[in-house]
Parts: sequence; structure tokens; C-alpha cells
Amino acid sequence: MASNVHFLMIPLMCPGHLIPMMNMAKLIAKHSATVTIVITPRNAARFGGFLHRAVASGLSIRILQLQFPATGYGLPEGCENLDDLPTLKLTKNFFDASAKLQEPLEEVFEELNPRPSCIISDKSLSWTADVARKFEIPWVIFDGMSCFTRLATHNLLDSKIHEQVGDFDPFLLPGLPDKITMTRSQLPGMFNPGKGAHEKGINIIREKIRSAELGAYGIVINSFEEMEKRYVDEYRKVKGKVWCIGPFSQANKNDIDKVSMVNNHECITWLDCQKPGSVVYACFGSLTRLTPPQFIELALGLEKSKFPFILVEKGGSRTEEIEKWLLEDGFEERVKGRGVLIHGWAPQVLILSHPSLGAFLTHCGWNSTIEGICVGVPMITWPQFSEQFFNERLAVEVVRTGVGVGAKSVRYLGEEDAAGIQVKREDVCKAVKVVMDEGIEGKERREKAQYFREMAEKALEEGGTSWLNLKLFIEDIMLHTNKDMAG
Repeated sequence: MASNVHFLMIPLMCPGHLIPMMNMAKLIAKHSATVTIVITPRNAARFGGFLHRAVASGLSIRILQLQFPATGYGLPEGCENLDDLPTLKLTKNFFDASAKLQEPLEEVFEELNPRPSCIISDKSLSWTADVARKFEIPWVIFDGMSCFTRLATHNLLDSKIHEQVGDFDPFLLPGLPDKITMTRSQLPGMFNPGKGAHEKGINIIREKIRSAELGAYGIVINSFEEMEKRYVDEYRKVKGKVWCIGPFSQANKNDIDKVSMVNNHECITWLDCQKPGSVVYACFGSLTRLTPPQFIELALGLEKSKFPFILVEKGGSRTEEIEKWLLEDGFEERVKGRGVLIHGWAPQVLILSHPSLGAFLTHCGWNSTIEGICVGVPMITWPQFSEQFFNERLAVEVVRTGVGVGAKSVRYLGEEDAAGIQVKREDVCKAVKVVMDEGIEGKERREKAQYFREMAEKALEEGGTSWLNLKLFIEDIMLHTNKDMAG
């Protein structure tokens, strides 16, 4: 019966959003449903191999390419992904251009066969709600965040307690199963907006998203119940139709799909030569750009720790400054053999799942956080912006497989220089040594990490919690579709 159900998936064109939705498409298609993914030509070229391999395996996944109107919105020609932006100050332009995909999508909608039963859209693309409304099908949002974050956000919006405290005054997050404290300076932009012109444009986008998602039929979450059961239960009381169907990264059983779009495997050869559990992997995701002074503190902190490490350097527009320092300081030569620098993209899931890895120094984006949890690797947490301080609290205080470096406040995208140096080399070195410690605390942290790795694997197996939730989700859409046909 699921073969009669057709899910139209519309991702935000950004690696951290697009890749999870492609993985989700595979999981849904494995339940015999049809999935069509909307994508732009350059992104199809970049990520198409993953999708074509899924199709070749017999899954009913289709690709719908729509032209992206970059130049009409002040974006460089060929800029079709958020990580292509020359500056994040063009973020609003990118979202405005994305909204123009609505008309061409509506023009081809009725040509899709079978007719789509449901739209699953990135929550950031609020215009997709209008498409679902026009064609009278359920609009389900995908939010690349945890139930912990969703519940904390809902409760803050309801209580507004953050408005009663100073920027750096600790306060208890209301209505959570655990006693978790934060400061307003660590909250996402919805509660703690920046003051620059760029941030004002982002606030307009946030309000549109928040207003639209109130009308969503339901929400699918890249999480699994065993990791945050009490938070899932509490959030369901608030929102009703909530399906935890992750972890999506576990959808990939072969190394080609784990790499996704990376061609450089040299670091894996180096990892093969290291002792089990000895290496620290430091990476800050697709959008975070450390300022040169902050990158220098990170690099020197890793060097100071004396542990082998892999450091991913993505300086964006500041790459030349970082490269200049690396050359003048002699850093790469000094750490040769013990440290590996990757300039650009890294095969993250392959690195994380390698037996030589001992710790993951992460910016706490949700994809990276859940990937670290799912491969059973303790984390060193250094949140940067958005909901990342929430993710840190989940890793450190709920799952208890993380150790913080001591970040005190968000760094607004496009305004990173104003934040100065928040974390010093001594902080990095100390956190690495705590996580890699061979004592009782370190052992307990590693045991917890392995426990959640096992639970993540079981969640997606037939009969597991996420497998059952996905089955229930598809059945819900089938029932809704059949009711409409009968009506």
C-alpha cells in the first residue's frame, strides 16, 4: 500500500540541510513509498551521485530539477547553495531567490505521477506551505534540530523568561525534564538577535518561518527516542504529530555514501596508522568560519595537547590570512606526522567511524552532534551560533558524552570579528585532555558513548523505535490521502 504514497521533498540548498533530507528520502523509500526530491542543477551535479546510487539500488527516488534564479537577486552566477555565498550578508538574498522556486514547482506539480500525497519541506522554506495549501495536501516540516531544542524553544517563547535577565545572567530553562541553565547571550537569534543590518534581515526570515510552521500538519525529527525520550514525550504533548525517524546518517551503509561529495581520502590512510581511540578530529561544519585569531588559538591548543589530530580549515573569505599564518608560523611542518590539516571538505562520517578516533571537537551543529553520538565518540563542544548551545547542553548534560571548551556567547554570522577571541589555546588543550583522560570519568564517558551508538543502530533496524515511527508516519499520510479520495 505504501507504494501509492508519494512524498515531495523540498530541502534548503545547504549541505547541513540537504544531506539529511537525502538520507531521509532513502529511509522513506525503503518502506516502498515514492519520493521526489526538488533540487537545483548545480546541487544535482554535486550530490546527484548519492541519489543515483539510491535509485540504482531499486529505491523509488526521483529528482526534480528547478532552475535557481541567482543573478536576479544579487547573487553570483551559479550560486545555488548557502555555502557558495561569498559573504553570509547575502543570506536574505539567497532566501528570497529560493522563494522564487514556488512558481515553477506549482507549474509541474500536476505532472508528477502519482500525484504527491504530502510535502516534506525544510522548515526554513515557509513558501512551501502555500504550495501544500494550494494542492490540498499535508505540509510536514523537517527541522534539523532535536526535540530538546524544539521543547526548549517552545517553552521560552511561551514564558519569555529570557527577557527578564541580563545577557550573561544564568537562568533555568523552563519546563524541561532536567535542570538546565543558560544565559541569554547563548540563546539562538530568535531570542538573542544581533544588531547588524544583516541580522535584521535574518530576523524577518525567522518571523516568516515561525508564523508558517504553526500551520504544519506535523514534524519529522532527525533524532531517536532512546537518546532523548523524556524530551520527545514532552514535545509530543505540545505539538502532537511528531515523528522521530533518525538518525539519518545511519541510512548509509557503504563508504561511498558516507563520503557523499568528498574525493580526498588521504586522511583515512593516515588514520589507519594511528593507535585506536587516540585521534582528535576538529571540524566546524559547512557555515562556521573561525576568524584567523580564533583559528590560531584552536590550532595551537591542539598542538599543545600532544594528541594526534585532524583539523579541518574552512576560512571562507579569510582563507588567505589563515594560510599566511600557517606558512609563517611553520605550524604544518611542526606537527607533521602528528597532525593533519584538511583544507575544505572532509569525509566526516568516515573519519568519525574510524577506530582510531578518540574525540570529536565540534561546533555542535545538529548533524555533527548526532553523528558524533551515533558513532560512539565523546565530544568536545564549542558552539558558535543558532541553536548550537542547546545542542551542547544535550551532549554535555543529558546524554553526558561531551565536555565544553567554555564558549560564553553566540557569534553572529557575518559579525564574527566583533566577538573577538572567546576560547584560548589553554581552554582547547584542557578540554582535549579531559575527554581523552584514561581515568574513571573518561571511561564512563566512553561507555555512555558506546551505549548510544548501539541504541542508534537498533532504532533504525526493523522493529526499532525510529523504524516504527517512520512506518506510523507513512501510514498517517496514507490514511489522510485515502480519506481525501473517499471524500
